[in-house]
Amino acid sequence: MSIETRRRSQLGIRLKEKDSKEIAAYEDHHNFHPDPVVIARLRRKIDWHLLPLLSLMYLFSFLDRVNIGNAKVAGLEKDLNLTPSEYSWALSIFFIGYIIAEVPSQMLLKKVGPRKWISGCMFVWGTLTMLLAACKTAASLYATRFFLGIFEAALFPGAVFVISLFYSRGEQALRNGLFFSTATMAGAFGGILAYGIAQMDGVRGLHDYPQTAHFLSQDERDLAVKRLLVDAGPATQDEEFSWPQFRSVFVDWKVYMHAFPYILTMTPLYALALFLPTLVREFSFDPITSQLMTAPAYAVACLATILVAVSSDHFRERGLHYAMPTLFAILGYVLLIVLEHKSAAARYIGLTVTVTGVFSAVPSMVAWVSSNFGGHTKRAVATGVIISFGNCGGLISGHIYTQGHTTRGHVISLAMLCVSFCLILLLKFLYKRENKRRRNLTPEEFEKESQGEELCDWHPAFVYIS
Repeated sequence: MSIETRRRSQLGIRLKEKDSKEIAAYEDHHNFHPDPVVIARLRRKIDWHLLPLLSLMYLFSFLDRVNIGNAKVAGLEKDLNLTPSEYSWALSIFFIGYIIAEVPSQMLLKKVGPRKWISGCMFVWGTLTMLLAACKTAASLYATRFFLGIFEAALFPGAVFVISLFYSRGEQALRNGLFFSTATMAGAFGGILAYGIAQMDGVRGLHDYPQTAHFLSQDERDLAVKRLLVDAGPATQDEEFSWPQFRSVFVDWKVYMHAFPYILTMTPLYALALFLPTLVREFSFDPITSQLMTAPAYAVACLATILVAVSSDHFRERGLHYAMPTLFAILGYVLLIVLEHKSAAARYIGLTVTVTGVFSAVPSMVAWVSSNFGGHTKRAVATGVIISFGNCGGLISGHIYTQGHTTRGHVISLAMLCVSFCLILLLKFLYKRENKRRRNLTPEEFEKESQGEELCDWHPAFVYIS
């Protein structure tokens, strides 16, 4: 009898002691052979109902948070009498609210459901965005952006979690890429919109879960649930909030190994998103043209983001698809530093390379998180914790490009991405090593590690995507 057969036998023995849901999930893992045509049709139906809505919402939210960079070039500091320090804190205070709210938001999303929670938060942040036009002082700008951060905290980790509910682990990078690519569209659209505004100078709610998705028939709901149970393996698709899973997040080494490269990637990303119009302005373009010239760099980044996501799902690989764009961004920052006194065209190419690398790393980065944490509650909370930690980078980013110190900002971002690159490769190595260790367990070792309740991804039968 092979080791794999013995492992399955041991797992079968353990599952007989559990509830019928887990037994069914285990049996389905070996007996579930759906028609690929039916699966493809189901996937397309989910795509058309879910992704346009998530993408549109993220487009609006990212536009709301970064358009302050366009406003600066259009004269915000002069209109509100902001000092450089006050402007930097206006950028950062958004992320203070965002960080505070992210984990509680994920818990509420799990309890209330995405449909009510995300749509409600969107209504509030839309109202706050309109109120930004009424800000006349630094204090009013601070307050509005702080609460904007609190309510926008629901969307990004919430969307990553929702995608993990409807798609198998090997399908998530592309879907994350498609909805996140709207962040680059927001940069491009924001620049074009700001260009138009400068010339003028003087929801349908999300359905909760596959089990209750109204756009699917009952047979399609059953198929959607079953294929995700099969994909999850021993990490069952539990529906109720679980405090043991919540607590397990904070003692799991993977959370911290994902969090550190995340913050080291998101700091340069937000710095670019917030300061790109200012950086382009330094290429000796006039303010209005600077707004427009941000669009081509974001357009290239959008295409690259989708291509990297497609490749990541095709090869069912995450680490290299996170590391290689990071390396591309490192090259971009090197070009920006070396070409500091060269032509505007050369520096613009360097900036485009940088933006492309940083943004195209994100889909694989977030799909890696959602793929390797089992259990609904654990995945939701882990996603919130990691993204919250990463968004501390947004808090830092507002202070990277201080007036007259552009090269220093490039150097700081370059150093962060170099460390991130090394940590990504280390994490990939650790996942591969753990998978190998689990494959080589004896039946006795496997049985011992299978003991306990709600093991999720700690179960020895769970296979990490590296």
